[in-house]
Amino acid sequence: MRRPTFDLDVLRTFVTGVEFNSFAKAADRLNRSTSAVSAQLKKLEEQIGTPVLAKSGRGLVLTPVGESLLSHARQLLEMNDSIFQALHESQTAATVRLGLQEDFGEHFLSDILRRYVKMYPRVSLEVRIARNTELLALIDSGGLDLALTWDTGHMSPYATRLGETQMHWIGSRDTQPLNCSVDSPLPLILFDAPCVLRSAATQALDEARIPWRIALTSPSVGGIWAAVAAGLGLTLRTRIGLPGHLAVIAGLPTLPTLGYVLYRGAEYLAPATRQLAALIQTSLEEQAFGITAGASV
Repeated sequence: MRRPTFDLDVLRTFVTGVEFNSFAKAADRLNRSTSAVSAQLKKLEEQIGTPVLAKSGRGLVLTPVGESLLSHARQLLEMNDSIFQALHESQTAATVRLGLQEDFGEHFLSDILRRYVKMYPRVSLEVRIARNTELLALIDSGGLDLALTWDTGHMSPYATRLGETQMHWIGSRDTQPLNCSVDSPLPLILFDAPCVLRSAATQALDEARIPWRIALTSPSVGGIWAAVAAGLGLTLRTRIGLPGHLAVIAGLPTLPTLGYVLYRGAEYLAPATRQLAALIQTSLEEQAFGITAGASV
């Protein structure tokens, strides 16, 4: 049996007439003749099999079926208009400027870009992989539309805390049991200050009275991973983007979780930028379980 299908033009005429409280005004608004509007309403009632309007004095009022139809018609029209708007926006050329802290850049960027380009093939993406300080400065100066960073407590009215992940001591898989002393302090491989992970590492070791020294600093996460793999020392990172040839090292102070925040460059975002922000949040939520589960190993 063939299912009946509503004509959206007819539903739009019906909804417009009710909202204007006049189908003559609806005809003028929709650039139709009053006779065409009357024919549409007649067609609608024939399709439903019952009146949707009833006379009341010199005017018309909705029947109970008409009231129910009005609610559903508005939803159908809203969905229809939303679909067309989204399709139009996806074909509109624009530029979106995205900043990512390096851990996220390595771990999430390819997946996010692949999914986003399918939705907005004509949008140009400018991606900047950098450290927190640089990204936050660009957000404040209007140089970025979005930035995904570690939570450093930076104040902004346009920020959303998306989640958190555990910090860990990371070393090579053949790291020997730790035996730190004043004469043999723990070698650390870290970013230059200021760095939230560097501060967390040195504070935790100081509180535990474990001697440490900076063995190497690197401007990139890739440089840190390479130095750790070479056995030059330990670092403090999260499991996000952790290479398979490195491992979490036990026997050092337990550390708290580290939050991650999505900053917007403005209160109101263009549709293409807003969709990218939603995609980033969804991608992180999809992978959050894996990050959390890995932290408990």
